[in-house]
Amino acid sequence: QVQLVESGGGLVQAGGSLRLSCAASGLTFSSHAMGWFRQAPGKEREFVAAINRSGSITRYSDSVKGRFTISRDNAKNTVYLQMNSLKPEDTAVYYCAASKGITIRILAYDYWGQGTQVTVSS
Repeated sequence: QVQLVESGGGLVQAGGSLRLSCAASGLTFSSHAMGWFRQAPGKEREFVAAINRSGSITRYSDSVKGRFTISRDNAKNTVYLQMNSLKPEDTAVYYCAASKGITIRILAYDYWGQGTQVTVSS
């Protein structure tokens, strides 16, 4: 079955950096666009970043543009999210997801990981 496993979350001070990874198995990774979403306590899950199948096109939410970078390695079946200049408001559970095409629409994603906690202290 399809598995998406996130890693790399943790506790970091404001202004710091983290790199999240999402390892995929059970699907043809290079045939799927990938996205990162996050959900803070008491809030709805929201789009963070997405990347197309080849890695040539990326999209970001306005709140992370210029600070976060999504990338992928199709040889390793892995997608990454480099997060710099972290803010306390970035605190959330971060999820990776797979879709047939690059999109910001949460309902378009077919497969989801279990999430990794990112906590940014002030």
